[in-house]
Amino acid sequence: MIEHRDGRGFSLVELLAVLAVVVGVGAVLGPSVSSMRGQMRGVSSEGNLAAIGQASGMYGADSDDRIFAFTWRGGESYTLLHNNKTVVMPHDQEAASRQVQNILQRATGRVNGAFSIRNPSSRLVHRRYSHLVLADYMGNVGESVWADPGDFLQSFWQMSPTNFDFMPYGDGMPDQPGYDDSPSWGQSSVLQMWPFGSSYQVVPHSWMSDFEDSYQPIRETPHLFTTTGGNPHLGDRLHSEVAFPSSKVLMFEEFDRERVGDPYFAYNYATPAKLMFDGSINTVRSGDARASVNPRDYHSGWKEVWEQRYVPIDMFPVPIGGLGDSDELNMRYRWTLGGLSGIDYSSEIRRIR
Repeated sequence: MIEHRDGRGFSLVELLAVLAVVVGVGAVLGPSVSSMRGQMRGVSSEGNLAAIGQASGMYGADSDDRIFAFTWRGGESYTLLHNNKTVVMPHDQEAASRQVQNILQRATGRVNGAFSIRNPSSRLVHRRYSHLVLADYMGNVGESVWADPGDFLQSFWQMSPTNFDFMPYGDGMPDQPGYDDSPSWGQSSVLQMWPFGSSYQVVPHSWMSDFEDSYQPIRETPHLFTTTGGNPHLGDRLHSEVAFPSSKVLMFEEFDRERVGDPYFAYNYATPAKLMFDGSINTVRSGDARASVNPRDYHSGWKEVWEQRYVPIDMFPVPIGGLGDSDELNMRYRWTLGGLSGIDYSSEIRRIR
């Protein structure tokens, strides 16, 4: 006699056997799936940079060969949206801050009120926000093309642009020592900028002079620059000034988010994607790039390699050696000897996609 078992569920033994198989398969496939996910994010990030490179070429063609950078100038007058007043800009840095305010007010409609975009004059906006000029040209301010797919915080900030409590330093200075402790990070005009930032940074020489008065790195932090030349002229760099476009970095991922620990770009083993001036994408390790030199040394004949510690911003990846890591890193393509006329990667070692 055949016993019918319709509707009978799994026995405990059978369920445990199925779970054991699932766990075993997961253990085997887990690393492969994680690796594939990282590779897919890497390809997507390179795609972002390739699209940005195409737009950069279009911007140059429409702007008398200029590399995208802030175009408002010191000594010239501009009308501010929030009060409709025409103001003469005292210098290029203030003019750029006001241009940022103008771009973001137009893009978001936040001209007045509690969440109005304020003038971020306490910061050199060129350092993290030069891309906004190109984003404004492309019409995609604050959109996903500016975020590495592995940069979950930048993506979150883009989706929640007025939730300042979740921005770096939004709830005050971190309790743990070792983070960048500049008091100006917590200013509201700085906090509101994070959603419109980018995972990709432009090299400083794309917006400042190679050999005249310019901004320079400072020892205490890699996130702030200084100048010994008063108010140097900013912007107006040309694509034709780049001597070796395929060997010179224009933009780079600040962190190699496809690697464990999201290492800062300056670690020798990091392989962040880099947009070259010819529009190609470079994924060669940072340690294979030529050594960096502080721009202050260009004229003196002093060619000491520029190295400094990586000090994280609140909520950013920590150094490989932990907070307070004293290892000094070569800043490589961020500060190229010779500026736009210099070379980051020689033709013998670069691998371009």
